[in-house]
Amino acid sequence: MAFDGFTVAAIVHELNSVLIEGRINKIAQPEKDELLLTIKASGNQYRLLLSANPSLPLCYLTDENKVSPQVAPAFTMLLRKHLNNARIISITQPDFERIIDFELEHLNELGDVCRKHLLVELMGKYSNIIFIDDDNKILDSIKRVNAMTSSVREVLPGCDYFVPHQEGRVNPMSLSRQEFEKLIGDRDNGEIYKVIYQSIVGMSPMQASELCVQAKVSPDADISQVKDTEALGRISDAFALLMNRVSLCDFAPVILLENGVVKDYSMVDAPSYTGENKRMLDSPSKLIEGFYKEKETINRSRAKSADLRKIVSIILERDSKKYDIQLKQLKDTEKMEKYRIYGELLHTYGYGIEEGAKQVKLVNYYDGEEIVVPLDESLSAMENAKKYFDKYAKLKRTKEALETLTVEVKEEIDHLQSIMNSLEFATKEEDINEIKEEMIECGYIRRKGGKTKQRFKSRPLHYISSDGFDIYVGKNNYQNDELTFKVANGGDWWFHAKGIPGSHVIVKSEGRELTDKTFEEAGRLAAHYSKGSKSNKVEIDYLKRKDVKKPNGSKPGFVVYYTNYSMMCYSDIEGIRAVEE
Repeated sequence: MAFDGFTVAAIVHELNSVLIEGRINKIAQPEKDELLLTIKASGNQYRLLLSANPSLPLCYLTDENKVSPQVAPAFTMLLRKHLNNARIISITQPDFERIIDFELEHLNELGDVCRKHLLVELMGKYSNIIFIDDDNKILDSIKRVNAMTSSVREVLPGCDYFVPHQEGRVNPMSLSRQEFEKLIGDRDNGEIYKVIYQSIVGMSPMQASELCVQAKVSPDADISQVKDTEALGRISDAFALLMNRVSLCDFAPVILLENGVVKDYSMVDAPSYTGENKRMLDSPSKLIEGFYKEKETINRSRAKSADLRKIVSIILERDSKKYDIQLKQLKDTEKMEKYRIYGELLHTYGYGIEEGAKQVKLVNYYDGEEIVVPLDESLSAMENAKKYFDKYAKLKRTKEALETLTVEVKEEIDHLQSIMNSLEFATKEEDINEIKEEMIECGYIRRKGGKTKQRFKSRPLHYISSDGFDIYVGKNNYQNDELTFKVANGGDWWFHAKGIPGSHVIVKSEGRELTDKTFEEAGRLAAHYSKGSKSNKVEIDYLKRKDVKKPNGSKPGFVVYYTNYSMMCYSDIEGIRAVEE
């Protein structure tokens, strides 16, 4: 989610409620593109983080402090010179742009009252923090931009400051309902949500899509389909309602989740998300800080698991090739019975075969059919018989070895695929560590530095069915084993995707009969947390836990069962209540 105009409006409203008339007490620059201001206001102390990071521009109040470099950068020294003890006069959002303007009052060297502006531009790769005087002259910026870098404007000391307005986009705060309909309706083609966010300042693709959903219009529909129709009127009504909320500062910060994982956020409303897929917060700053911390945790986990996924992929590719070769060799052993019969027939009828013959027709006494037996003309009949018996014996030994090897390789492939499936759903560092430990124990990677065996205790996923039954989902093979054979008792129900890697899903029955709805929801969870999660429907096996067995010496997560029920389940788990552990 980009820092759109609605996010900036909510942050500005929050900052105005606590920082106006406050004084800047400390100025630090913990990162090259980041400021941390300590502000005293109304008897309290606040920390304000301002970041012009191109991939993560942010502005929010935080309780966390950050370590600053021992030698302050030049930009920080300039701000300290002018703004130490400066009073915050106003905090505004110019023309609904992704800009926050802090108007500050301070005393100069002569003791005269002066005003300056600290502007935070939250514009992706163009983000910047710019310090200007009251005549709009740039004093300096956290990132200097010259004519070689940008053809739009220079951001250098002495230059005039101006807002780089986006051509063709209109400030939504000054847009009437009729003007909105004309602005959108004048376009001949294009997906509706794209037309909206490309026409309005501060509008993000996500917010434009939510407008369409609220108006019961498909965001992907072409604008030509809604021009001069009721649908355009409904979109206009939704837009007017949205902007009325913004003008009244009626913000409702909410983190949006998909299958229990943070996906996006909104400062106003997101009608396409319902129930457990919304997590309300009491301030925009808490939302921004919490959202990006969770996203960072997930991204860090993904980065950490990338090496493990690469290792698993390499071994899987090697084992798959080996398995294909073994299957081909096993198929070749099907000839061994033919060679045995050739040998027996030659041994029985060899006395009548002419020397130097290249082949001979003999009656197969097993079925009475006549067959042609190829011969090596340089060998006698008995020597040819011995040659076929030797081939038979060799293929028999090969078959016996391959029957064991193919089972072992297939089990390893299944195990590796189950590890890959676990890595796909791992969102926390302890999940990754537990999977890594499993890979070490199974010999796929080595333990570094002579470290001793470690066990990282992560918790399984916990859901509650619509009818109040506790449902647990294993996130890796260790958890699968623990859930199935330690947490569950014999009367609980066990679910798993049929024939493909996936999580063990346990429903705690507590001596009650499961409802049809609970069976269906547990099946959906088993489908979602399986290799078939991207399919519309997945076949799910389910049975009493007492009928699930683990063979001695089998790999983590491997079980067998011989009597079960099956059902087809959707992999969508929306509406199933997740419990935060």
